[in-house]
Amino acid sequence: MSAPASAAASSPVSYEIADRIATITVSRPDKLNALDRATITALGEAIDRARASAEVLGVIVTGAGRAFVAGADISQFPTLSEEEARRFAQHGQTVFRRFETSPKPVIAAVNGFALGGGCELALACHVRLASDAAKLGQPEVKLGIIPGYGGTQRLPRLVGKGRALQLILTGETIDAQEALRIGLVNAVVPAAELMATARKMMGQMIANSPPALALAIETVERGLDMPLDEAIALEAESFGRCATTEDMREGARAFLEKRAPKFIGR
Repeated sequence: MSAPASAAASSPVSYEIADRIATITVSRPDKLNALDRATITALGEAIDRARASAEVLGVIVTGAGRAFVAGADISQFPTLSEEEARRFAQHGQTVFRRFETSPKPVIAAVNGFALGGGCELALACHVRLASDAAKLGQPEVKLGIIPGYGGTQRLPRLVGKGRALQLILTGETIDAQEALRIGLVNAVVPAAELMATARKMMGQMIANSPPALALAIETVERGLDMPLDEAIALEAESFGRCATTEDMREGARAFLEKRAPKFIGR
């Protein structure tokens, strides 16, 4: 295990590395980890740091205390102009997109409330694990607004148009089991086991070839918005790119020799 590397104590987001996994924790427990501009900026800095680090192979995102992220910091809203609101949404969208397009796997460990911007942050991660105490939802309409950090687009892509519109138009909050039933989260585990489960799953992911992981993420991400013929052509192109890596040759040799592969990341 490598020594943890932490962000400055004053930051609303902490950052630690252990076993080649970066853990990004939103750390405003007194505000239920609500997202203000400084917190979103710090999230962007953290994911950029993880993406750029040769030491990091995967990322886990979670929250401190009893919330994952309980939403945006509403205290900012009453004085926002139209242009300020647009920039506010674009700032969060840009940051969350960097989680979604990370070539390294990103798991959201949803430990509690994931509402509004918190649900949208989880949606931007590649996989979502929820504690049995988690609550999720997009309650923005109750404030006279709509989801602004990608929720109107990612949620229907994940759970279907009808279920997404039900959540967005009612503003209802659902529990972890309902989130699992509709496909909003991948698994539900006891709260005490959440981080261990996330780390175990991430360990399974990063035991594989980093170039293959990156190409798989990229191909799924790009292919979802393509017609099927174009998407499977992209898949063939990505498959071909795998054949340029030493990891592909090592993986094949290891399989034929009945041993564990030793991937080198290129």
